[in-house]
Amino acid sequence: MKKLIYILFLGLFGNFLQAQENDANFPPPEIPIEIKATKITSKIMLDGSLDEAAWEEAIPVTSFFKVEPVQGETIKNPTEVRVLFDDKNLYIGVFAKDSLGKKGIRMQDLRRDFNTSENDVFGVQIDAQNTKQYAVSFQTTPYGNQLDLQSFNDRITDTNWNALWNVRTQRTAEGYSIEFAIPFKSIRYDKPVNGKPVSWGITFYRLARKDFEKTVFPAIPQSFSENRMVYAAKLTGLEVPPPSANIRAEPYALYQYDENKAGNTITDKLSEPKVGGDVKWVINPETVLDVTINTDFAQADVDRAVNNLERFNIFFPERRQFFLENSGIWAGSDNFQLKPFFSRTIGLDNSFNAQPAPLDFGARYTNRDENRTIATMTVRQRKTDESGGSTFGVARYTQNYGKENNFGVMLTARLDDRFSASNIDNSNNTTITIDGLIRPQSEVTLSYLLSTSVDSEINELGYSGRVFVGKRTNDYYMGYVNTFISEAYTPDMGFVFQKNLMYHSPGGYAILRPKSLPFIRRWDPGFFVNYYHDLKDFGSFQQANIYIFPIFMWFKDNSFLETSLTPTWQNINFNFSPLGITIGEANYKYTRFLTRYNTDQSKKLSASISYDFGDFYNGTRNTLKTSLRYAPLPNISLTANYEHNNINSLGVQGENLDTDLYTANLRLALNPRVQFSSFYQYNSFDEQGRWNLRLSWEYMPLSFIYLVFNDIQTDVFDPMQQTRQFISKITFLKQF
Repeated sequence: MKKLIYILFLGLFGNFLQAQENDANFPPPEIPIEIKATKITSKIMLDGSLDEAAWEEAIPVTSFFKVEPVQGETIKNPTEVRVLFDDKNLYIGVFAKDSLGKKGIRMQDLRRDFNTSENDVFGVQIDAQNTKQYAVSFQTTPYGNQLDLQSFNDRITDTNWNALWNVRTQRTAEGYSIEFAIPFKSIRYDKPVNGKPVSWGITFYRLARKDFEKTVFPAIPQSFSENRMVYAAKLTGLEVPPPSANIRAEPYALYQYDENKAGNTITDKLSEPKVGGDVKWVINPETVLDVTINTDFAQADVDRAVNNLERFNIFFPERRQFFLENSGIWAGSDNFQLKPFFSRTIGLDNSFNAQPAPLDFGARYTNRDENRTIATMTVRQRKTDESGGSTFGVARYTQNYGKENNFGVMLTARLDDRFSASNIDNSNNTTITIDGLIRPQSEVTLSYLLSTSVDSEINELGYSGRVFVGKRTNDYYMGYVNTFISEAYTPDMGFVFQKNLMYHSPGGYAILRPKSLPFIRRWDPGFFVNYYHDLKDFGSFQQANIYIFPIFMWFKDNSFLETSLTPTWQNINFNFSPLGITIGEANYKYTRFLTRYNTDQSKKLSASISYDFGDFYNGTRNTLKTSLRYAPLPNISLTANYEHNNINSLGVQGENLDTDLYTANLRLALNPRVQFSSFYQYNSFDEQGRWNLRLSWEYMPLSFIYLVFNDIQTDVFDPMQQTRQFISKITFLKQF
């Protein structure tokens, strides 16, 4: 096996080294391109139509650069941008011409924070503090739905950051036009000196989805995104108001009804109103204080059911707004194997089954400028019938240096109160983490993390770490990841996918754009090695596989095809029973095969299918996944998914098992501000069905009315246990 890995590694990376001669990357400009914002005194009527005389006074930006499908080619769908400002707002006016006019527009739905790869999109990215490492992005579609996000080092993206801004659009015979109005209060910028004009880093990008034509201003290499702000242009001429402390208050009121049933008998019932809210205080351009009281997350999406057949813990992402905003600043936020701080641990008590617990209070302090970031957060969790209360705290310091480098340290601390029913004294848990990012060149990234844990119930220092080094160009990617986690590492505010582990993963892929096959937009053949062994008994083998994907390609319409194989070696020396089937302690060797295909996902009717088959330990497993999506209008979207597992002759008893997972989702939208979604899922393995229905109305910017219904049943055909929940909630946002 080791010889095979060595041959593959040398063969592929030898081709990469040869490909460097044709590398089409280019470095950031020493002197950035300048564009000028024009000050106006007249009023802009925000309707998406650029018919005010002020737009004619602005200097147009037209020199966009094509990055997809072929870098540097002639642009098929040109874009024109103009920038205005007055005493309160920054205005961006856009005319996006389409080669087919209105008929060429592709739209899937009217969600906020929409899918940026399957719709026509225009976005503006702003680095108002000129950090070169941080940006905020405001994006929209031809139908005017909104997406706002934060980007950290063009590596971590936080789409759950929400700012107060407006946008309107108009679809015309030649394409579509856009008017953005972004209040200066919604942008963090440095204080102007003596009233002199200031300059900000800025980029624009557009995706014309029918051609999958992505264009940017200024020029940025194909291998990076529009958030790589070292390439940004300089927006000059701005006369911004002195930044002043502003407060954004968002109180809420809700009514919640919960009911648990066993058969036809109600075993537990809750019926109560609740009030609380969040406050955001922008103390100065660099400093923000967020406070949450009697925190509620009733509108958060529910988790999807998963049938886990692997030996690692499953990672379920955070879905709660307060914890999602600014989540990219915490150490380890960019990976799903090792997170010294994972906010989903907040809101779960320390009982054996980790049941949900209400939050009384939370506060987050963030101070960021071009040199460093300081962040702290504390949350108080209420006691429950099963557990005492808990206090959570996390503190973070990051120092920027050079163009795109940083170094950081983070401390987490959890204190669990004594629980009288169990006579357990207070327990505490602490982690200390150092981490950093180094970019010696724009295409080379090195990141590292080292963390230790101290727990009052474990008399041993735990430790863990992760190192990543990678190079991404227009022609190839190659990288290496190493993760290690000791048996004693216990981050009670974090997540690890396994303990007593050392993980190695070298690999990469070529990026080919064959001119002789014009129907192929991009072809990325390559491989990744995943090798796991014990950390305590160093070198004691756990598992290895080689993911080899000779066919991994996107076609001209962005449909996709993959054919791959994964030779796998397993050493099962522990109790392991996926889906209740006991796997005998032994060494196993087998190969899995995968083929998957999806059609053009931007069309009204789209589909995907994957078939994963082959041996599995001492048996076989065949997994079929299918998805069908129908969106006749941006206002209507219906999706159906199906997953089937067929397992044969597996485990000690040579068992057979079939599981089916059905999922359906309907989304209806009157407009981008009034939306209804319904979600249903049934898992045949545990015979559990779940409904989630949600109506949301954004009756004012970032002020919402929600109606939510959740229903979970065990054995839906003869319900044994059932949990129902109805929530009505209103939020009101006021920015002072």
